[in-house]
Amino acid sequence: MALQVRATRMELLHLKRRVKLARRGHKLLKDKLDELMRQFKILIADYEGARAGLERELHGAYSRFLFARAAMHRESLLDALAYPGARAVVTTGTRRVMNLTLPVFKVALEGSVRNYGLFDTPPELDEALAVYRRVLPSIVHLAEQEKALSLIAREIDSTRRRVNALEFVLIPDYESAISRVKLKLSEMDRSNTTRLMKVKEMADAKRSI
Repeated sequence: MALQVRATRMELLHLKRRVKLARRGHKLLKDKLDELMRQFKILIADYEGARAGLERELHGAYSRFLFARAAMHRESLLDALAYPGARAVVTTGTRRVMNLTLPVFKVALEGSVRNYGLFDTPPELDEALAVYRRVLPSIVHLAEQEKALSLIAREIDSTRRRVNALEFVLIPDYESAISRVKLKLSEMDRSNTTRLMKVKEMADAKRSI
């Protein structure tokens, strides 16, 4: 829908100021979008590499754990895992990227995951639990990255909509309104010139009588 504007020189001046401001805002938002995309690509590359490595380690740990479960009685396995000796403490913080507040998670491990006797447990159980302990910080870090990716992706989508609104709607509307006002003012100027010429002709005719 075209902007409804008055065909005055003051309105033309206001429109020119608005379109200049809109173009400046579009450039700032475009620069922001480019930087967000750059940060997103860096983060997604790091996330995908870390996730692939984590999945490989967990796959090996699952295999060892399944072997241990097959080698033990169910009651013995439950007893061995009933009283864990390790404790994980997760602390949270934030960091700033552009105008976004992204989460930071840190995990500290205390104690030992092996809180059972060695006599009736296979070594595969020790190995599996050792892997779980080692990769826990990586799991927490992946959760941090996933949340950051979600927030950045949402901000990218919002910024892209604003960029498109300025580029394809607001700025063209202002430019179209400026063209219409210029055309109308030009028509008014021509009309005034024609009227003045007729008045002059009439005045000249009266003087010649």
